[in-house]
Amino acid sequence: MVQFEMQSITMEPKRTDKELLGKGIQRMAIALILMFISPVILHSAFKNQNHSLYIPVLILGILGAGFAIFIAFRGLKTIMDSIFGKKRK
Repeated sequence: MVQFEMQSITMEPKRTDKELLGKGIQRMAIALILMFISPVILHSAFKNQNHSLYIPVLILGILGAGFAIFIAFRGLKTIMDSIFGKKRK
């Protein structure tokens, strides 16, 4: 007769990495600030199309909006990693 030995595997509950969670929340706060500032800059650029600084202000607003989206995704990924742990490859 074949005997199987059962190994006892203790599963510890995963804990949230509070330091990583703080970084994620900080990134989300930066993204939130940029999400409010960038449209204001874009609106200001479009209202002053005849001004000599129209193009630089417009570029600054577009870059700020893109950076806000990028930082928001990075913040969400950081928060998810802090709660569920990093993916193993």
